[in-house]
Amino acid sequence: MSTSDIYDRVFKALASKVRRQILDDLRDQPLTTGALCAHFPDLNRCTVMQHLQVLVKADLIIPQQKGRERWNHLNPLPIHAIHERWIGPHAANAVERLDTLKTQLEKGSIKRPVKA
Repeated sequence: MSTSDIYDRVFKALASKVRRQILDDLRDQPLTTGALCAHFPDLNRCTVMQHLQVLVKADLIIPQQKGRERWNHLNPLPIHAIHERWIGPHAANAVERLDTLKTQLEKGSIKRPVKA
């Protein structure tokens, strides 16, 4: 599978409010599928399971079977990869521009707008 396909699966998974909420629920600790279903009383178990399957295919959740229970663990690595690929470089560029602007304002090479 290409890197592009992997990113497509992650972005597809993150496009759903329910799936983002599932990931938020798993942020601090793994939860059973039953516990996750209880967090969504408006959805039936089958629908929650479908959302979980999308997250598993995107490698955002790692399921672990323990007896009769299925524990769902958050895998933060795909989100970190997205951050490193898109967010980090753009944020660094923005900080660099702000630093340049600050330096220019301090040197007086750019006039501050006069407040009316």
